[in-house]
Amino acid sequence: MRASRWEWRGWGPAAVAAVVAGLLAFPSAVPDMAGRPGSLLETFLPWLGVCVPVLLVLSWWRRSLAGLVALVLPVAAWVAGFGGMLAGGSAYDLVAVQHNVSDENGDPAGTARALAKVRPGLVALEELTPGGAAVYASVLRADFPHHAVVGTVGLWSTYPLTDVRPVDIRPQGVGAGWNRGLRAELRMPGREAVAVYVAHLPSVRMGPAGFGAGRRDESARLLGAALADEPRERVILLGDLNGTVDDRGLEPVGAQVTSGPGFAFSWPARFPVARIDQIMTRRATVTEVWSLPATGSDHLPVAARIRW
Repeated sequence: MRASRWEWRGWGPAAVAAVVAGLLAFPSAVPDMAGRPGSLLETFLPWLGVCVPVLLVLSWWRRSLAGLVALVLPVAAWVAGFGGMLAGGSAYDLVAVQHNVSDENGDPAGTARALAKVRPGLVALEELTPGGAAVYASVLRADFPHHAVVGTVGLWSTYPLTDVRPVDIRPQGVGAGWNRGLRAELRMPGREAVAVYVAHLPSVRMGPAGFGAGRRDESARLLGAALADEPRERVILLGDLNGTVDDRGLEPVGAQVTSGPGFAFSWPARFPVARIDQIMTRRATVTEVWSLPATGSDHLPVAARIRW
């Protein structure tokens, strides 16, 4: 193909590339007005990278030098924002697993066995039913002799758990029977106690009014406040937060704890497009997060390596 056929034309693809780069670099510039478009964008932000090969093909087809050169902008913005997610670390002190097991899971015993194969030190579960909780306790008992359940969330551990108590993250108007948060202290030999939180924030809904996340955001503020008041220096948070770490609705939580490298998309299980199940820490490092094979849930489990 002769170079003379390439010209400085096709400014449309170049303009789209610039817009995509701007959204990747400054997603907070999109306001969270009615319908919450900002939070919706941040939920699926890594997927804006799909625009790059589309624009590449379009620019190639139109022989547009402007379009090709402009692709440097979204590529650089994506690498700056998400390139670090591709590099994980191998050193760790603890493996943790987080899973929304689904209250409609038809095989809780099989799910429990699948999670135990990773040989984690901690397992956090959400959407526990009374019957399901009994099955998980029975199957996991041999490998995880210490466990605690509060409402529909539970924590299983190979190390002793003390000072177990509920954490109230109920949005306004939700009844007292809605218990989706717990806090415990993990006692590992030779180490200071670590505060471990398990939380299940309210679901978000897509509808004619847009991205409905009001209750999720209110619950996130309550969880963030509990983490801010936590006296222990080291904290591990495991939970279905119904939001990605980029979603501004989770900023109260993200201000207290951080995640680590790895996309680990967890929802929906059949075609995961976002990681809404999180393992986050304070005064510790999540060196890698990855998703596990599907179970009987509509979420994939996620696992993380944690280094003190």
